[in-house]
Amino acid sequence: MDQALFTANNLWIMLCIALVFIMHLGFSMLEIGLTRAKNTINILFKNVMIIIIGLLSYATIGFSLMYPGESFAGAWFGFSNFGIELPQNGLSASYFNGQYTFYAEFLFQAMFAATAATIVSGAVAERIKLSSFILFSLIYVGVIYPVVGMWHWGGGFLAKLGFYDFAGSTIVHSVGGWGALVAVYLLGPRLGKYKDGKIDVIPGHSMPLAAAGVFLLWFGWFGFNGGSVLSADPGTTSLVLVTTCISAAAGGLGAFALSYLKYKENDLSMVLNGVLGGLVGITAGADQMGVTDAILIGLVSGLLIVLAVSFIDRLRLDDPVGAISVHLVCGIWGTLAVGIFGNLSGWAQLGSQLIGVGIVGVFCSAATFAILFPLKKFFGIRVSKLEEIEGLDIHEHGMSAYSDFRLNQH
Repeated sequence: MDQALFTANNLWIMLCIALVFIMHLGFSMLEIGLTRAKNTINILFKNVMIIIIGLLSYATIGFSLMYPGESFAGAWFGFSNFGIELPQNGLSASYFNGQYTFYAEFLFQAMFAATAATIVSGAVAERIKLSSFILFSLIYVGVIYPVVGMWHWGGGFLAKLGFYDFAGSTIVHSVGGWGALVAVYLLGPRLGKYKDGKIDVIPGHSMPLAAAGVFLLWFGWFGFNGGSVLSADPGTTSLVLVTTCISAAAGGLGAFALSYLKYKENDLSMVLNGVLGGLVGITAGADQMGVTDAILIGLVSGLLIVLAVSFIDRLRLDDPVGAISVHLVCGIWGTLAVGIFGNLSGWAQLGSQLIGVGIVGVFCSAATFAILFPLKKFFGIRVSKLEEIEGLDIHEHGMSAYSDFRLNQH
């Protein structure tokens, strides 16, 4: 084992862990910025609980589901043990031929796992019961995400099929996106969103917070994609950072151009989601693309954001932050783009990508329905009309985020 390489790899991965952790602050700020002030504490509380639940459930169950060992290679399901059974000395727990430790791998992947539930959080904002969301997050992060992750990153059947997803356009983002789609359908729209056959815009209370959230997410994505190299290799890492950043910029440009042509407005929220769409779109193939490929993938992602937001609204699916458009639509696009652009392009690869997208979509949709529908039928997953009108902060938490907040400011 090359000790200098081992140390460099671990230092890079640990830095990326911190960057991905920062992304959860970005998600939180984006969500509260694009929603109303009366639900700020509720959204922040959910995002804090996602980290708490995600770390503990992934440590006790999820990691062993996702990486069950070689005996389950090519399988649909595997499980090694409860908890992380590792020596107390992390250096003796080397992984991938001594390139980095199990501990670094665990914490990096734990940050990814929590992201799947965070995506759902934004889509169901302002009307889901806190207790129902926490229970859903526990199962989704602890079981559903790790099973899908095992299919590809844990050596399961998708890996044997030839499916490729470098950092999670499907394995992370569309897992959250499919969950968000089904959850939004079961919840129904916010009060007043669709009335008299028209779509009523419900503006968020702080675009500065939303913009700051997107900048933090863009910043954190250097760790999300850069850390997925799983080494400090300068060639691959620098390529991934460039394609990631270029695609984000192209995504923002594509969303700006089409939204202006379509609505004759310089819509900041659309540009912000376009940036995120570009980031999600490049994530599946960031290590396989050149600069031109990244620009094209980002541009298409930005165009898809504008079209998807409009289409989802016409379906009467109320997604306050555009999570379905960003993470599901662009996640699917980015996964398919691996078979269209870059080093792996070809019909065979595109076929493998399609199969992977389809299987993950069916599984995650069915799993979300299986979790939420019984909760809806027997306990309810939506707050009361009064709670929704007056705000979840007051009714779920007994406080408001802003000292001068008034109930009539909703």
